[in-house]
Formats: sequence, structure tokens, C-alpha cells
Amino acid sequence: MSLEQKVMQDLKAAMKAKDQKALRGIRAIKAAILLEKTSGDKEEMTEEQEIKLLQKLVKQRKDSLAIYQKEGRDDLANIEEEEIKVIEHYLPEQMSEEELHAEVEKIIEETGASSMKDMGKVMGIATKRFAGRAEGKAISAAVKQKLSG
Repeated sequence: MSLEQKVMQDLKAAMKAKDQKALRGIRAIKAAILLEKTSGDKEEMTEEQEIKLLQKLVKQRKDSLAIYQKEGRDDLANIEEEEIKVIEHYLPEQMSEEELHAEVEKIIEETGASSMKDMGKVMGIATKRFAGRAEGKAISAAVKQKLSG
């Protein structure tokens, strides 16, 4: 089942249940999918593109959340947190920090990376391998730690 089909199914369920929190998040995903579909590419979205889209939505909301918290707008911050939870529901399960470090260590061994000069090579493989399961910032931090330490 594609992301769009799952979102439509969940949207109907949320409407029936009158779940306003879920409706906001699901509608945001639906709007992003429609925007992506009408951007000119008439092809179906791949699973990788769907994951990137969802990650982008989560990142936008986390950025807004940080601003709202900094400004003391708890009412708006709560809305962003609720939407993040709904959107994250559609992402693959995130890797734990220990898992991420262990996998980065394996990639470093596979590539023979030994210094920060090799960071690009390791990051390229890691971002593809961990797509949707870890954020870019977390991957980058783990790679830097392993290559510099």
C-alpha cells in the first residue's frame, strides 16, 4: 500500500473518530503529497521519495517547534509536537544511538576510512543505508565521532 493510500485511509478514520490532532498531521502529509505529485513529475513516488518527504515535514515542524519554544509560545509548540508524532508514525522505526554507532563502525571498516578526509565517502554510504531510519545530523555526528576519535 502506498503512502498516499494509507494516508487517505487514516484520514477517513480520523474524520470518523473526530480526532483533530491526527487530522492536522494527516492533512499536512496529504497536502505535501499532492504538491509533490503536481510538481511536474507524473511518475508515482518511490518509497525512498515518500520517506524523504515525511522527513522534510518532520524537520520543518521541529524547526518551528524550536522557534515557538524559544519565544514562549507553548500553545503553538504543542500543536507542532502533536503533528510531529502523527507524521513520525508513517516513518520507519528510527535507529537507536547504539545501533547507529555500530552500523557506522561497520561502514568505516568496509570502506577502510581512517580520517576526516574520508567523511564524504562514509556519509554517502551511510545516508543511503539508513534512509528514513536516522536523521542526517545524527549520522554526521556519529561519523565525525568515529573518524576523529
